[in-house]
Amino acid sequence: MPELPEVETVRRGLMPVLQGAVIESAEARRPDLRWPLPTDFADRLAGRRIEAVGRRAKYLLADLDGGEVLILHLGMSGSIRIEGAATAGRPGAFHHPRGAPGPHDHVVLNLAGGASVTFNDPRRFGAILLVPYDRLDSHPLLRDLGPEPLGNHFNATYLAGACAGRRISLKSALLDQKIVAGLGNIYVCEALNRARLSPRRLATTLATKAGGPTDRAERLVGAIRDVLRDAILAGGSSLRDHRRVNGELGYFQHAFRVYDREGKRCPTYRCKGTVQRIVQGARSTFFCSTCQR
Repeated sequence: MPELPEVETVRRGLMPVLQGAVIESAEARRPDLRWPLPTDFADRLAGRRIEAVGRRAKYLLADLDGGEVLILHLGMSGSIRIEGAATAGRPGAFHHPRGAPGPHDHVVLNLAGGASVTFNDPRRFGAILLVPYDRLDSHPLLRDLGPEPLGNHFNATYLAGACAGRRISLKSALLDQKIVAGLGNIYVCEALNRARLSPRRLATTLATKAGGPTDRAERLVGAIRDVLRDAILAGGSSLRDHRRVNGELGYFQHAFRVYDREGKRCPTYRCKGTVQRIVQGARSTFFCSTCQR
């Protein structure tokens, strides 16, 4: 499933084409994805101007001038393809097609000016919703999300407070979207290695007895921010389905320190350990037991 860097990469690719564009028509080629498409989906989108293209956790958000927000989740295998010329004079006016139209092209937005935006999802775990703007923060998919890890509200003091008294593994805490939004298995493994913290360490050890942040919390927040920024610059990680909107692969997978590198030497300076794989919560965890404590 795409994590924050992959979704942010898609958002940045969509912005030059979608922001300010008018949806001339919409096509819904099936009635549902993970859930049924919104009632009168195509009619509600036709003629709407897209005012802004945002992201919350792993959700893409398109603010429409009619007072609604289109929420899109890529699911397990979803991708977005842009074809044709966008509005003249704007950056990204042409995008190479990812490939020929296929049976899994489920939703198409035809923009004034000739561009089209296609949502392709072979497994249909993705979702598209329309929500009133003033109810966005209270929507069940978004209301309980924690702060964005690249935002100002995510810092060592916050993380220590959120983890104080939590006798669950550090990895489980970071995967909890109520604690921090958008992190997934890959980037939690990578951040923990950069911070030299064991995924099996108890989350509560990020906090002092008074509830303040320890040095571990400071290191971990810095590592999370660094790995996410590096991954976004690399266009995300292309392991199975992720591609950028212009069809190119992300390449952060070539910079993995531990993820999917079982048996390889740990890249931490002067560490002589090797990367191990364990299972936590039915997911593979990759780490070095020598330097991650």
